[in-house]
Amino acid sequence: MKLFLAEDDAVLADALLTRLGQLGFSVSHAADGLAAQRQLLAEPFDAVILDIGLPGQSGLQVLRNVRVHKPALPILLLTALDSMEDRVAGLDAGADDYLVKPFEFPELEARIRALLRRHRVADNVRDELHFGRLRLDRGGQRAWSGQQALELSARELQLLDILMAHADRVVTKEQIAAELSGDGEEVGANAVEVYVHRLRKKLDGSGVGIRAVRGLGYLLAVSDAGA
Repeated sequence: MKLFLAEDDAVLADALLTRLGQLGFSVSHAADGLAAQRQLLAEPFDAVILDIGLPGQSGLQVLRNVRVHKPALPILLLTALDSMEDRVAGLDAGADDYLVKPFEFPELEARIRALLRRHRVADNVRDELHFGRLRLDRGGQRAWSGQQALELSARELQLLDILMAHADRVVTKEQIAAELSGDGEEVGANAVEVYVHRLRKKLDGSGVGIRAVRGLGYLLAVSDAGA
């Protein structure tokens, strides 16, 4: 999953890049507003962490300009300004969430997870995902292989949704754990392995498999079996 960080404080940026990388995210970084805006408009990202006090061009102006072209992109504002007026200005400019400095990393991580979950829920207006012979009805929480309904648990459906939504990319174990976690429940790496094992068995004969990419994560792949 690809994040973008716009932060001019070198120490904080380095700490965030390290921590987010440990969580399995691929993170691009810019230290000024103009560079951030260029990159955000040129490349696809799953979510953005945007500091308001950027040199060159303010984070609020970057936010307004990016919103014109990418209205659905999840954006979290970082700022040292904590008055009600500042928060309202950020949200009115198009931010999805707002975090005041200084903050603890666990809170930032939780807010990113929440942004990504909300974005996936909003994405459900597409209703269905397709990969090979697999079809997933996101709203109805059902899945099929061809015309055959798949009997999947809620966690297995969530996992299949994550893999199908990122079918063109390797999804790390840490990313899966982050997306499955929520509502006070943390999903660990061992649990992810169990869910992958169970889902892999239930996809037997579908023509689609879950391939483990050593040292990286998991990838949906079309196989000859069941084709």
